[in-house]
Amino acid sequence: MITQHMRFTAAAVLPTGDFLAHAAEWTGLPQSDLLGLMRGSAEVSSGGSDEMARLKRAFAADPAAGRLLASGGDPAAVLAGLRSLGGDTGAAVAGYLDLVGNRIIDGFDISQPSALELPDALVRAIHAAVSEEDEDGSHVAARIADVRAMVPDAHRDAFDELLGEARLTYRLRDERGVYSDIWASGLMRRAALAAGSRVAARGRIAAAEHMLDASLDEMCALVEDKGGPSGDELAARAAYRAGHTAKEAPPTLGPPPPPKPDLSALPPAAARVMRATFIAIGHIFGSSQAQNDQAVLYGLAASKGVYEGPARRISSPAEFGRIAKGDVLVTESTTEAFNILLPLLGGIVTDNGGLLSHAAIVSREYGIPGVVGTREATERIADGMVVRVDGDAGEVTVLS
Repeated sequence: MITQHMRFTAAAVLPTGDFLAHAAEWTGLPQSDLLGLMRGSAEVSSGGSDEMARLKRAFAADPAAGRLLASGGDPAAVLAGLRSLGGDTGAAVAGYLDLVGNRIIDGFDISQPSALELPDALVRAIHAAVSEEDEDGSHVAARIADVRAMVPDAHRDAFDELLGEARLTYRLRDERGVYSDIWASGLMRRAALAAGSRVAARGRIAAAEHMLDASLDEMCALVEDKGGPSGDELAARAAYRAGHTAKEAPPTLGPPPPPKPDLSALPPAAARVMRATFIAIGHIFGSSQAQNDQAVLYGLAASKGVYEGPARRISSPAEFGRIAKGDVLVTESTTEAFNILLPLLGGIVTDNGGLLSHAAIVSREYGIPGVVGTREATERIADGMVVRVDGDAGEVTVLS
């Protein structure tokens, strides 16, 4: 599944980068504005799927199911009750939970929980998703027409072709993870925890979760009762992992990276490919370099709009249950598996990532203000602070 993910990397970045390179020259618009033309082309980024569409139809026709969903009962029991309903509603719920339940919520590591392990967040996300109205997309079409009118006549056919290619392949940025390694990692987590339960039942390890800190060979040895690390060793590994974060790792290993090559020395076709690649990769990983003020953080304007609300500082999936409807998510970065929780949010702010990072894509698809690449949001914004997210200017202001 990891191989499948990477097989689509070029298709996920080249057409978008190529469109941005040419359209920016033809219109003079910032690339952040041009990326707004992609909205609606990555259905999976806004939680869209055949299963979600069926779920919405089922709840619209079944008021009793809606009351159960909003009942405030034990979340795991609510999900079980919904799944057991007769008719299309129960089948729709089962189909959706089968689709998303085993996806790793945050990242690609089996140490992170899957969606079904966070039933409270999942219930609230489903409620938000089935309650929202679908947009008709007419505003995107109008914006595309406005931008197209800015393109010189001689380049409009090329603009149409490049935009069409970009919108066709834009969804691959998220789909590669949603339908590949995040799903596979979740299934591997499920298997490892099942194995851990058996080994823990024999008293070999203290908790089933400690199996996640064994290598594959060690897992096999422990399950077959043929050696492997001690319970104390695995417990120590789990404690070490829990006490460290990726922020402690240096940005690079070895000597500083060399400067980018001079594209003018390449043949025209190769130079075009490399220019598109550099633009897209830069927008995936590049954060803002603007100096932050005491009360204002300057990031990248990922998704237009202004929103004020309470900040919800999330540092790990274990905290997803604290997200309430209307919160501003403040986190280091997001992955494709965050998608099922995003209907709850009023805004998104991240430390890392550029205009093609996952957080930027999903904020545009959901139409909620987003500012990415602030570098310091998780250090400067405490949980519960009221903030203004200005997705037009790329600014986050702490109000109180």
